[in-house]
Amino acid sequence: MTTPSSPSVQDNPSKHRFEFASQGERAVAIYSLAGDVITFIHTLVPEALQGQGVARQLVLAGLASARERGLRVIPQCPVFAAYMRSHPETHDLLAGEGRTLLGL
Repeated sequence: MTTPSSPSVQDNPSKHRFEFASQGERAVAIYSLAGDVITFIHTLVPEALQGQGVARQLVLAGLASARERGLRVIPQCPVFAAYMRSHPETHDLLAGEGRTLLGL
C-alpha cells in the first residue's frame, strides 16, 4: 500500500507562478521574470488552505528557486516583503529596487 505524497510547491513557469495544491484548492505565488530579476507580484491562498503555513511554503520555495538560479528578487508582494524584511539571511537576494522597497 502506498501513501500519497504530501503536497509540495511546484514552479509552473508557463503560468509564471509557484503552486501549492491540496484539498482540491490551489495557492499561488505569481511572479514575473526579466533578465536575472524575479519579481514576486502577488500571493493568493484560498480560505480552505489559510492558517496552515502555505504562504510561507510558497515564499520559501520561491526564494530557494531564485537562489538556485542566481536571480535577484524584487518582493512587490506584501507576503514576500514581510518575510524578507524579517529574515536578514535573504537580503543578499534583493535587487536594488527590492532593497528600496524594504527600506534597506
